[in-house]
Amino acid sequence: MLPRYNTVKQAGEHEIIIQKSRFIAHVQRTETELEAQEFIQSLKKKYWDATHNCSAYLIGENDHIQKANDDGEPSGTAGVPILEVLKKRKLKDTTVVVTRYFGGIKLGAGGLIRAYGKSASEGLDAVGIVERKLMQIFHITMDYSWLGKIENELRSSNYILKDIQYQENVEFEVFVEEVQQQAFTEWMIELTNGQAQITKGEMTYLECDI
Repeated sequence: MLPRYNTVKQAGEHEIIIQKSRFIAHVQRTETELEAQEFIQSLKKKYWDATHNCSAYLIGENDHIQKANDDGEPSGTAGVPILEVLKKRKLKDTTVVVTRYFGGIKLGAGGLIRAYGKSASEGLDAVGIVERKLMQIFHITMDYSWLGKIENELRSSNYILKDIQYQENVEFEVFVEEVQQQAFTEWMIELTNGQAQITKGEMTYLECDI
């Protein structure tokens, strides 16, 4: 699992007009090639009357799955520019489909490359980008006498307080980046004079807007 990577925040679409042609960028997070293909096919079905539905996707920790499709536009003028935008933004698990309704004015190869790149880029801006950080959830259990001090320390620290459980003892759930696990554990032992029970929960990704 990657310690951190960028991907799209949500699914969405964004339309621009270039030389009377409509370019509609559709963006979605896709974690498998099957999801990407299903997304592309659903849009081809929805926009069956469009002149072109060009697409590209990057999937996998090392971008080992990457495809570009010109869907009838001159070779290399549509799918590849979309894919290049994904690479330049260093996005993972992302699919972009740009639907074009031809407006009667030919753009030429260079114009098409710029148009599809611009459409993809503005589509990504419209839906937003997030950084996904791999986090270890820590469970810190202690006597209630420590509640005020530890809560204040956590809220003023760089660690992220996920939840507080009020049971027989108080339990804090804290997100800690993988590389900070040892530092966090040592810090918590020092703060509580070793009187806290520290256990690890699951590893999960936490998303932050960028």
